[in-house]
Amino acid sequence: MALANNLTAILNLLALLCSIPITASGIWLASKPDNECVNLLRWPVVVLGVLILIVSATGFIGAYKYKETLLAVYLCCMAILIGLLLVVLIFAFVVTRPDGSYRVPGRGYKEYRLEGFSDWLKENVVDSKNWVRLRACLADTNVCPKLNQEFITADQFFSSSKITPLQSGCCKPPSACGYNFVNPTLWLNPSNMAADADCYLWSNDQSQLCYNCNSCKAGLLGNLRKEWRKANLILIITVVVLIWVYVIACSAFRNAQTEDLFRKYKQGGV
Repeated sequence: MALANNLTAILNLLALLCSIPITASGIWLASKPDNECVNLLRWPVVVLGVLILIVSATGFIGAYKYKETLLAVYLCCMAILIGLLLVVLIFAFVVTRPDGSYRVPGRGYKEYRLEGFSDWLKENVVDSKNWVRLRACLADTNVCPKLNQEFITADQFFSSSKITPLQSGCCKPPSACGYNFVNPTLWLNPSNMAADADCYLWSNDQSQLCYNCNSCKAGLLGNLRKEWRKANLILIITVVVLIWVYVIACSAFRNAQTEDLFRKYKQGGV
């Protein structure tokens, strides 16, 4: 019984450590400029990471102190949290699977079409009801102004692959419009403008830029997709470890109960 409890305590300590990358991934996502504006996706991973930490600590104490009630609570709550984490992972994978990016000849960065992203993201993140607030929030960040500090010439700007989807969509006009480069956020009108509506929405006013454009909405979704895909890799590894730890902990707890019942039976028989 003591050996099983010690094993369970070690496993719970491992589960507690697994909560750290989960929480860190959530904090990293929440700290990004786009996620700071999109409240819907900011905190679910952080909350799950903190809950897993609390539940794992409960299980560790229960195993260390031989408290079977705490262990039972731990096993029940951890099953729920692992299930929720799997739901978040599957949901994030499904809604971020479509990719609205496309290559532009002569450009190191990609540009983005709103039509290329999932309907859920379009309807729940960048719909007209939310976009007024999102647009104002994005305009208050340093996402676009920092481009003027990083790039001076057109060659530097056009050849760079470091421009984020958000910067590509919101801080400059679409390449198809034919605007002429002055600096990353200042462009001269072309003589013959393309028919794309975004071409007419572009403004050299630094508080406006292309924040009213569909390309900006697509860039925001492109940023979200890129960041969630990175976080998902960490979360997948962590959830696999958590499931492995949970299965072994369940087995150890069941074996400990069986041994305890057998011991009591023998004592009663004697």
